[in-house]
Amino acid sequence: MAVDKSTLAKQFIEYLPHCKALGMKVLRIEDGLAEIELPYDERFIGDPESRVIHGGAVSALMDTTGGASVIAHPKSPGGTATINLRIDYMRPATPGQTITCLAECYHITRSVAFVRATAYDADRERPVASATGAFTVEEKKA
Repeated sequence: MAVDKSTLAKQFIEYLPHCKALGMKVLRIEDGLAEIELPYDERFIGDPESRVIHGGAVSALMDTTGGASVIAHPKSPGGTATINLRIDYMRPATPGQTITCLAECYHITRSVAFVRATAYDADRERPVASATGAFTVEEKKA
């Protein structure tokens, strides 16, 4: 029995050691969309004075969510890897709040998938970060 792409993407994300270490939780994965959250954790504070989560943790969240959206895309044959990811940090996340990322794989070719993503905390009107990226598309094995 074949496993559907959403289940495959979720299993892949939950298997990754850095996702476990950061406490990422998959909220939703469906055709070309992924939503993953990063709970606030004092271990990942980047500035002890402001208590804001480090941008590297946000970057890992956005990269992981983007990859999951590619795996879950109906035209994606399998795994993926990041080719490039441009992240614009728009404001610091509010200390104590979970950061959530929503990514969409909006276009896919034989070899490259294109993704856009937004990270936000409880204030969904003002994003924490926005990203665009390109990811590999794994060739189908004969």
